[in-house]
Amino acid sequence: MRLQLRSALLSLRDLLLTGGPVLLLAIGLFWLAYRVLDPIPPQRMVLATGGAQGAYAEFGRLYRDALARQGIEVELRATRGALDNLALLRSGEVDAAFVQGGADMLRSGDEDRPSDELLSLGALFREPVWIFYREDSARARLGGERLESLSQIAEWRLNVGQEGSGITHLMHRLLIANGLEPAKLPLSQLPTTPAVMALLDGRLDALALVSAPESPIVRMLLITPGIRLFDFAQAEAYARRVPQVAPVLLPRGVVDLAQDLPGQDVRLVAATASLLVREDTHPALQQLLVQAARRIHSEPNWFQDKGEYPKAQTGDHPLSPEAQRFYASGEPLLQRHLPFGYANLIDRMWVVLLSIVAVLIPLSRVVPPLYNFRVRSRIFRWYGLLREIEQQHAEGSRPLAALRAELDQLDARIERLPVPLSYADELYSLRSHIAMVRQRLDGTASPSSTSSISPATPDDPARTST
Repeated sequence: MRLQLRSALLSLRDLLLTGGPVLLLAIGLFWLAYRVLDPIPPQRMVLATGGAQGAYAEFGRLYRDALARQGIEVELRATRGALDNLALLRSGEVDAAFVQGGADMLRSGDEDRPSDELLSLGALFREPVWIFYREDSARARLGGERLESLSQIAEWRLNVGQEGSGITHLMHRLLIANGLEPAKLPLSQLPTTPAVMALLDGRLDALALVSAPESPIVRMLLITPGIRLFDFAQAEAYARRVPQVAPVLLPRGVVDLAQDLPGQDVRLVAATASLLVREDTHPALQQLLVQAARRIHSEPNWFQDKGEYPKAQTGDHPLSPEAQRFYASGEPLLQRHLPFGYANLIDRMWVVLLSIVAVLIPLSRVVPPLYNFRVRSRIFRWYGLLREIEQQHAEGSRPLAALRAELDQLDARIERLPVPLSYADELYSLRSHIAMVRQRLDGTASPSSTSSISPATPDDPARTST
């Protein structure tokens, strides 16, 4: 038992020494691929949303819950709006953000503004421009209950959102298109919630906001008595003058069929919200975000059909390669059957792994011959000394007693030679040759028996090499 264990350990040692360089090379290549591809995503990310009662905040909570199921913690960062979100993305304070379409261009006025280091995960939903106004303000200022044109709003107390929100600059563009100079108007820039309270209290005549219909504030104002929604009768013309918006229709009764709210179709203009990430946002996080977007935004609402959104619409920023893959092929096959972590690891590394395996297979073929040579050379190297003793005896160049003593030392060393059991025949062959030489020294061996001593046959490359 002890001999078998010793032999097994010896074989393992020889195998490790022989195949060790190939094993170390494989480990090094796998480690390098792992570092370069970075397949394991961070366990935490920051998502910039918007105001506490807005649609961005509502969607942010849905994204947080979706990614939590994959083991990713999402911190929601409340902001004043789209422009704040863009600034946070560029500063590296957040990993992803909801952004109103055209926000960059609205701020700068540059239609060819470069997209810099930000990537889009696609268009998520339409977010109309909602202009709510008081009926009593319309009666007092216009003599009727309806505001017919934005050109009539010159003297109104209008809130256009906080600086840093997308609605501020968009409303400026809409007002300018109506021949009004924003700097000369009594505009206010209250946060959304205080602005709503001011509108309900009569301290404001109207307020404007950009939001998806999922916003609790939008839904509340749509059913509030005495508050009307502005009808963009010239919606098509606005879309031509301000490319960041497109005409949409709020159908009659869609808010509340029983109460027939609204009482007629309302024409609106709408921007398109996108989900943006930085270029260095981990690809696996981008995958999870765009997958969550498909589940969250694919349901129908007042302004879209089922499955219409999200879609590969680039807008101001180029589409992420991860998003391109998703929109072209859907969810990766592995992620349909494996936990996300394992599926992502295999999906990101399989090409490199195949390349590494293709390199290692030829290298692995040299390990068995090297192992064989290493073990056999441990035995065959003693044949040189054995042949030297035999040659000195034939020449008579050394005393017989000295040759016998050297042969005994050789035999003793061979007896302690560690050799795997599979190569024991080679060891016993050597010892038999030692016995034959000893017989010749004693004068008892025939010349024919001793002349055949050889460690290897001519057709054995491993042996002839020694």
